[in-house]
Amino acid sequence: MTSAAVGAPAARRRPVSRTVVAVYGAAALLTAAGLGSTILHGLADPGIALAFGVLIAVGELARWGALPGEREPAPVAAAGALAYALLGENAGQPVGHGVLQTVTVVLVAALVGAVPHVARRRGPALDHMVRRVLTVGFAACCFQPLYDSAELRERFGAGPGYAILLLLLLVLTALCDAVLAALVLRARTRHPFGPLLRDELRALLHIGSAVCATGAVIALGVAVAGLWALPVFCVPLLLTQLSFRRYAAVRTTYRQTIASLARATEIAGYTPQGHARRVAELSLAVGRELGLSGPELTVLEYAALMHDIGQLSLVDPVPDGATALLPVAEQRRIALLGGAVVRQTGVPAAVAVVVERQADPYREQPMSARIVRAVNAYDDLTGECATASGPLSALERLRLGTAHDYQPEVVESLARVLSRGRSGPWSHGVTHG
Repeated sequence: MTSAAVGAPAARRRPVSRTVVAVYGAAALLTAAGLGSTILHGLADPGIALAFGVLIAVGELARWGALPGEREPAPVAAAGALAYALLGENAGQPVGHGVLQTVTVVLVAALVGAVPHVARRRGPALDHMVRRVLTVGFAACCFQPLYDSAELRERFGAGPGYAILLLLLLVLTALCDAVLAALVLRARTRHPFGPLLRDELRALLHIGSAVCATGAVIALGVAVAGLWALPVFCVPLLLTQLSFRRYAAVRTTYRQTIASLARATEIAGYTPQGHARRVAELSLAVGRELGLSGPELTVLEYAALMHDIGQLSLVDPVPDGATALLPVAEQRRIALLGGAVVRQTGVPAAVAVVVERQADPYREQPMSARIVRAVNAYDDLTGECATASGPLSALERLRLGTAHDYQPEVVESLARVLSRGRSGPWSHGVTHG
């Protein structure tokens, strides 16, 4: 392997990906065209534009309480934006706002609704706004020209066929958004595209499906009943959003409880400070590198946090908590003790299995156990070799153990993650050969 930096300093910035530049450039061009066209020609159907703009702005305001990592923190705004893009009539009368005005109204309303969040430094991520512009533009481009040409009305009329067509267009839009999100995330993190797209598609089955269904219902409702349909059909999605937030908050509290339990070994002096957190963060990075899915990453994170909890059953602490340096029989005994403790905590049984099987030969382990074992050994060994060549020596010792203890693919994925210089508590500024 050629020389490369392992864990370069966090201040060193990675060059902006061409994918990100292309996505941002497309959104900027669409935004400029929309603003220019709207300023030049004025607003068509200003009352309808104002009503949908207010709905989108209120939806953005409702992102209060959004938790980190939510795929769609403003579902009401997203549904309103999609409904405006697919709106053909208002109370039986045709509307003619077009593609460019749709993009302008959605963007301006979203920015207005985001002002209070920006003031509190909790504004929406730029990637999220760019995706909103592109997906709404995509939906409008698919629908508005066909509707304006009367082709949709002639072929589908106002019956079930028209509703099904709207749902199909929303499905295509959701797929477009998932691909965009996965592409941007791939460019920023260099994780494999396939698992990222799979996770995005899985997310569509939850809040994404509610957003799409509500967008279609709003567009159909306004076409028949007028703008009064807006508040009526947004209430169910708002209630869904509140329920989802409560569920997500419970999961966040659950993870925090597990992290606190994992710190028991540090408080008791069995492991170094921050060891469990370092192992968990680096294990997640390696897991993403190897293409693990969302549920698999959750099991991996919990197991990595709790992998040393069996040490609490020992009479004498292991020096520096470095279980990787113990005889295999002692490693296996600690792992089994840890698995027994984990089974009493109520976490999924898969987490206990990973903890129990840390010391097994890697060919007999599930993938999550292989990752935790290698990353734990790396952290133990870098602590033992507290010199400039410590991480280099740790990686070489892991490679020497690939015949029995550590899966070669996991070790090389670990080396790649470190070589990209990800910022984190496990970073080390060294080189490897």
